Amino acid sequence: MITLTIHNEQRQYPEGTPFLEIAREYQKEYDNPIMLIRFDNILRELHKTVIREGTVDFVTTAEKPGQSTYRRSVTLLMAAALFELYPDDRVVVQHSIGGGYYCEFRKGDIYVPADDERIRALKEKMTEMVKMDLPITKRNVKRQAAIDYFCETGRDEKAELIRYRRHSRVNLYALDDYQDYYYGYMAPSTGCCSCFDLIPYQEGFMLMFPEKERFTLAAFQPMDKLFKTMDDSATWAESMGVRTIADLDDVIADGAIQDLILVQESFMEQNIGEIAGRIAADPRKKIILIAGPSSSGKTTFSHRLSIQLAAHGLRPHPISLDDFYVNREDTPRDENGEYDFECLEAIDIPLLTQTLNDLLDGKEVTLPSFNFRTGHREFRTRPTKLLDGDVLVIEGIHGLNDKLSYQLPAESKFKIYISALTQLNVDSQNNLSTTDTRLIRRMVRDARTRNTSAAGTLERWDSVRRGEEKNIFPYQEQADVMFNSALIYELAVLKCYAEPLLFSVEETSPEYEEAKRLLRILDYTLPVPGENIGHNSILREFMGGGCFGI
Repeated sequence: MITLTIHNEQRQYPEGTPFLEIAREYQKEYDNPIMLIRFDNILRELHKTVIREGTVDFVTTAEKPGQSTYRRSVTLLMAAALFELYPDDRVVVQHSIGGGYYCEFRKGDIYVPADDERIRALKEKMTEMVKMDLPITKRNVKRQAAIDYFCETGRDEKAELIRYRRHSRVNLYALDDYQDYYYGYMAPSTGCCSCFDLIPYQEGFMLMFPEKERFTLAAFQPMDKLFKTMDDSATWAESMGVRTIADLDDVIADGAIQDLILVQESFMEQNIGEIAGRIAADPRKKIILIAGPSSSGKTTFSHRLSIQLAAHGLRPHPISLDDFYVNREDTPRDENGEYDFECLEAIDIPLLTQTLNDLLDGKEVTLPSFNFRTGHREFRTRPTKLLDGDVLVIEGIHGLNDKLSYQLPAESKFKIYISALTQLNVDSQNNLSTTDTRLIRRMVRDARTRNTSAAGTLERWDSVRRGEEKNIFPYQEQADVMFNSALIYELAVLKCYAEPLLFSVEETSPEYEEAKRLLRILDYTLPVPGENIGHNSILREFMGGGCFGI
């Protein structure tokens, strides 16, 4: 008998007891299903067994590792069900959007229409397999054996991905007769994957997952503008022959990465120029509002947009919403009693509205400048006045919220949403999270500009994400245009900066688990030195050395 500490109580179990059995004993104490355990603070899958004494904590879908495991397991279920129905077809996970994955069917590289009958049959087969509670088994095989298997089954992108792995062995997961590679943990059986839905959308369908806080499906809210932006980026990436990390590694290994960098930067500049052209074509547009989540490159984008506007004969005046913060003592506090600088009420909206309306009316205005050291507004000595051809470029997280600017003439506003919407996938079933890309960007920037450790950035990230969910994402579809700041090559460059930071996270740190996960993602890419990245690149906002003094 082996003693385990669970919920601060000691329990004894026979050696070899699967953690799945123990999890089932405690499941009634949790609203969300248990997906994993932490054994002495190390994540373990539920098929693992008791072999020594230790402390056990349960990880449900209400936690990020549990949620990711659930999504990964349902994706495997979907691929295995399709294999049973249509052995020659495959499903491709294209984008993460609106609480689920946008997916399409393929036969080889040829698109297969996602008609209602095919979607219905796939959903029924998945439901049937859930009821059968089929085991999801794990095999650790030699790297070359995995490469040979995926080549034989026509999944070359999987073989290429594994070819660039440093490890001599890899884990494969099997469900019935279907076998695949996934980077991360899996549920023990299909019976754990009961909450999902398939919904026709665009040219494919949505694989919907339960909400993180509650194990229930939320209604799918189409995000057509966001989808088009992501889909356009994916189409461009495919035209470059770089849709997966393995494709990027091929370009790096072939010595062609500099050409790809130049083409990507040129394509991004072209997009910024087109946005400036739209603004310049309508002389009523005097207020350009730019918003987006953390580490999207908003500051660099606003500088580059201003240059393009100037090239169209306009005179841009940059304004930061941060300069319109209320004085520190008037700042609202959150539920923990801390200053809430991200809520809308932290902005002096009456002052902002009066200032912008006065400028639109041709009046001379003295703009504020917030002193973050003293926590008070100051006013600049030189007044500002809008002349013909002048435009205001305003950057801040609340830029798309109509509560901020509803008193301004609608025809004077042009709203831009910017985010790093990663166009790369790990492979056809494993998508690369746009959130992870922004997190890695922020970690590199925080270490350079604020001397913040990787653990410090990771510790604050959940709070940052909650602010984005509340203050930014609900308004993104209100934008006149969306701009994708993700660079197809950036993970390979950021790897050189982020890996040392992540390796510095101690094993005893609560952030160690997340640091390990990000290191596994970076391990897929070959490194690219950053010396040849253009000085006006959005990536310079994070790695440093840019021409905008950021």
